[in-house]
Amino acid sequence: MYNEEQSKQLQKQTTLLLKSLNETGPEEIKTLRDVLRFHEHRYYVMDDPLLADAEYDQLYTRLKKIEEENPALISSDSPTQRVGSSLNQSFPTVQHLVPMLSLDNSYNADDLLDFDRKAREITGLKEIEYCIEPKFDGASISLIYENDMLVRGATRGDGVEGDEITTNIKQVRSIPLSAPFSKYGIQQIEIRGEVIMTKNSFKKYNDALAELGIAALANPRNAASGSLRIKDPREVAKRNLEAFLYHVSDYTLLPGKSVPEELTTHSGSLKLLWDCGFRSPQKEKQVREGITDVIKHVHDYEEMRDTLPYEIDGMVIKVNDFELQDKMGMTTHHPRWAIAFKFKARQATTKLKGIEFQVGRTGAVTPVAKLEPVFIGGVTVSSISVHNEEYIKEKDLKIGDSVLIERAGDVIPQIVKSLPDVRTGHEKQIVFPRNCPVCNSELYKEEGEAVWRCINIECPAQVVERIIHFVSKDAMDIRSFGEANVRKFYELGLLKDVPGVYQLDFSKIGQLEGFGKKSIDNLQTAIETSKKQPLNRLVYALGIRYVGETTAKTLANTVSDLMDLTKMSEEDLQQLEDIGIKVAQSVYKFFSNVQNIEMLNHLKELGVNFSNTKKQAVTGENTLHDQTFLFTGTMNKLKRSEAEAMVEEHGGKLLSGVSSKLNYLVVGEDAGSKLEKAKKINTVKIISEDEFIKLIGG
Repeated sequence: MYNEEQSKQLQKQTTLLLKSLNETGPEEIKTLRDVLRFHEHRYYVMDDPLLADAEYDQLYTRLKKIEEENPALISSDSPTQRVGSSLNQSFPTVQHLVPMLSLDNSYNADDLLDFDRKAREITGLKEIEYCIEPKFDGASISLIYENDMLVRGATRGDGVEGDEITTNIKQVRSIPLSAPFSKYGIQQIEIRGEVIMTKNSFKKYNDALAELGIAALANPRNAASGSLRIKDPREVAKRNLEAFLYHVSDYTLLPGKSVPEELTTHSGSLKLLWDCGFRSPQKEKQVREGITDVIKHVHDYEEMRDTLPYEIDGMVIKVNDFELQDKMGMTTHHPRWAIAFKFKARQATTKLKGIEFQVGRTGAVTPVAKLEPVFIGGVTVSSISVHNEEYIKEKDLKIGDSVLIERAGDVIPQIVKSLPDVRTGHEKQIVFPRNCPVCNSELYKEEGEAVWRCINIECPAQVVERIIHFVSKDAMDIRSFGEANVRKFYELGLLKDVPGVYQLDFSKIGQLEGFGKKSIDNLQTAIETSKKQPLNRLVYALGIRYVGETTAKTLANTVSDLMDLTKMSEEDLQQLEDIGIKVAQSVYKFFSNVQNIEMLNHLKELGVNFSNTKKQAVTGENTLHDQTFLFTGTMNKLKRSEAEAMVEEHGGKLLSGVSSKLNYLVVGEDAGSKLEKAKKINTVKIISEDEFIKLIGG
């Protein structure tokens, strides 16, 4: 962004300003801003500061004083305008100019060879030029600049829409508030990137939290992502976030201007961003001819990943030429011209200090290994589920063991194996309890299952987990409640069971710290609103074993009143769409339990909706006529719940799994095993989200 001559001139102006700060007036305001922007770029983008922090602060303080004395001189791209002075009350949803697609993933050289083969088949070329850059492990963002000014920053969201976080984006000092796009003939531009927290910043921030007695953040990626949604921008500024900008997704040229040479290749776009003052991976990127050199480079980079000042979890390989990218196009999931090469699982050894046995909503007792904390794959790991008694025996785990753990990308950390060769003889066998660790009731294990369960329905651990599930977003959606409040109210005796959600003593809650009138009003309103939720949400909220959201809809649509399910036999239930023997047994058992019936009657007395207000199917040419649907992957244009509601509104039915009964599998991004299974059944029609929208009449 700054050539040698400009740098020398700005350094000279810096020296003069520092010598005459007290005399600096409004006439020097432009020079003062230029100097501050230059030093911000050197510090946050180049990582090569030319000015002491105290000297920068002197210049910044002087600029702020001049602007306070001369408000008319304040400009939106002034260095003083980054930090907001008030709290953001919400983050409105905004639509991206171009959807933010996910990338297809590869894990070995064969995947890259196959990607290259397909690319050459589509383009008709014998060899393709690729641009390779690190896959940053942070929070995805989208920025829009108009007439050289930053006008909007947003999170990725669902890929089509994200949260508007412009004020918080301004706290990331490697993101310029203005950039000279107009010199390239660009009027508006949308660029994509990743906000990160470096390893050093992450450590310093956690150290500061420890001094205050506050729990440490888990990993740099979550720290970056969470920071962008903090309501106070001044707090965001304290996190010392950085950003890499690596993709131009859309742009509009000024009248009479032609496409600049830099925007004919991906590597050229990275240089353009760098020259405009952004921290693009201009220095990290490599351009390679042919896939052989690409494979060598990604493997070399994997070997040196730990030397980097920030976390990466792979490399991104992109066809460099934009015309070829357009020719290759997109699938419903990802661009055909790019692929992410994911690095191997991260492994580390640590000590198994002990085992805690936790009781879940359905009474399942899960052993959780407590480890000496170890940082691996971007996460500090101190607890890992070890699933069940058989798993412990299979891995030959003992308390005091050294264990090998691994984590790859977003995969939950797991214990790979114990290391018996380094045992000292002081290790202890892990004894699985035969009584509930919470209520001391005898545990029970069904034949053919590996899980021990507490079958005492009044077990406090189960009660709390059931209430947490009941109020959750996908169930009764009682906002402002949440897990923390459930646990707090239960511990204080303000909440003892599910019906108690509708009998809270708000006068006592009002005496608790953090519960003002507004928060109590919001909670009361949310609780009252939840009484009107459709029946399928209530069925799901009851937490019946094996009953997910789709099965809950099937059950709800079968009856006029929830209590009608008490009259159905196991055989009756098995006649319903997509309900097998295990689900039927579980539902029958739930609605035959005297304690559950008492709880349901209590909920009904409290005004919770038990009636099925079925939506009538649309008649006419767009009706789906009892066709069955299943959705897999991430939708770009519709939320999953919206799409499923459309199916039912148009007379269709939803299934929870792939079978010969399924008519349509609607495939979004990152589809998994359901897609592979559907391909093996000739009668299942596999369609994209756009095809689904067209099917229901647009």
